[in-house]
Amino acid sequence: MSGFKTLFKQTFIYGLATVLPRMLSFLLVPLYTTKGVLSSVGEYGKVSIIFSWFVIFNVILSYGMETAFFRYFNKEEDQDKVVGTSAISLIVSSLGFFVLAYLFKSHISVLTDIKEEYISLVIWILLLDALVVIPFAWLRAKGKSMRFAILRIVSVAINLGLNIFFLLYLKKWADHSAVLKSMYVPDFEINYIFISNLVASAVTLVLMFSFYFQIKYRFDSRLFKKMMRYAIPVLIAGIAFSVNETFDRILLDYLLPEDIADTKIGMYSACYKLAVFMTLFATAYRLGIEPYFFSHANTENPQKNYAKILEFFVAFGSVMLLSIVVFADILKPYIVRSEDYWEAMWIVPLILIANLCLGIYHNLSVWYKVTDRTKFGAYISVFGAVITLALNFWLIPIMEYRGSAIATLVAYASMMAASYYYGQKYYPIPYNLKKMGLYLLVSSAFSVISFYVYRENYVIGVSLLTLFLFLVVMLEKNQIKQLIKNR
Repeated sequence: MSGFKTLFKQTFIYGLATVLPRMLSFLLVPLYTTKGVLSSVGEYGKVSIIFSWFVIFNVILSYGMETAFFRYFNKEEDQDKVVGTSAISLIVSSLGFFVLAYLFKSHISVLTDIKEEYISLVIWILLLDALVVIPFAWLRAKGKSMRFAILRIVSVAINLGLNIFFLLYLKKWADHSAVLKSMYVPDFEINYIFISNLVASAVTLVLMFSFYFQIKYRFDSRLFKKMMRYAIPVLIAGIAFSVNETFDRILLDYLLPEDIADTKIGMYSACYKLAVFMTLFATAYRLGIEPYFFSHANTENPQKNYAKILEFFVAFGSVMLLSIVVFADILKPYIVRSEDYWEAMWIVPLILIANLCLGIYHNLSVWYKVTDRTKFGAYISVFGAVITLALNFWLIPIMEYRGSAIATLVAYASMMAASYYYGQKYYPIPYNLKKMGLYLLVSSAFSVISFYVYRENYVIGVSLLTLFLFLVVMLEKNQIKQLIKNR
């Protein structure tokens, strides 16, 4: 159980690094959705589209090097060479992208239908974010989880603070200060959002810059080729995953009538945020287990521990799923402030179930990472992206954003099933399918009943949640006792 105690400790700290910053940034959703902050629901839709492109290009600019770094940092005897090679690679590629993007920003603006002034800010943010990929990976690999957490929290706190200042107070205070008056520009809200992000990214790089003075700049072309062979399938998988995660907003913009597209995207994106609790849980868990997977890959019978880790994840995730669904309508006024967005609440259970399936998929992905079969990660993610694109093209004209929610669920569930199938073929892990399947099916069924049949009937909703909690406690009582005993 000592291995699990280490895992839970790392997961807790990385959870702080992920959950607390995102909870701070999560406050931006009620800020943006408060009437009068942005001029319309459509303005939030425009911001959501730009952030969708952000996700895709962040993946392209890191091109799987972070995962390759973890693999070879644990595999190679000369760790300094791994650090130097990956750092030089990211520096050169990031600066190259920056120069090209700035030269062709007007063309990018035309292709994406995004204002050139926004494109300029986005290019700078992407550069700064790319330059901290390896420094943050180095902190995780070295086990410096507290510093990782503090830096993440500081970055998002700056972003949040500047958003609040620019969107809520700058206009009010401008008449009382010449400096603030010079900073205030009417109808500049979207620019202020990205300026806040830019400043936060710049401060993060400055705080991490000591990394670039500590490392040895040794570039090994042989090692680089090995790392790229490992990383390219991860890049393909990452792009495909980005399509699954964010491309629905871009397709909604493309497929819906122009006069309603931004508004529908704004509604969809805001209500999608109610699934953030599941996303945070899954992300924190993934950050904790990824180094654990690699460091324990060569121990005796690691598959037994991998199976137990996933069982814990499904149990916790299923409880979280049902809890959020039951209380979704109580949570919504605190997160999505304006009633103008609430029409899209229909998507919440589907997106929560989808993100639970995605979390399971990330746990299942251990088999192709520790066996260096990362190409399967690419195959599965592309498979999911094809489903996402096909269903969105088919369903959006019929069901608008409801079609996007259904596409997300089907894609993530399909990826989860495919990863399990191929994992058992190439790296069998003794998962307890009956127990995990029971948790997933019962929590999903109770969620559907609670939300779509007895919505806001808290007698039935809380009863279903209590019944499910009782089921989990009864099935996991031995594990709970063992964890308490080995505290």
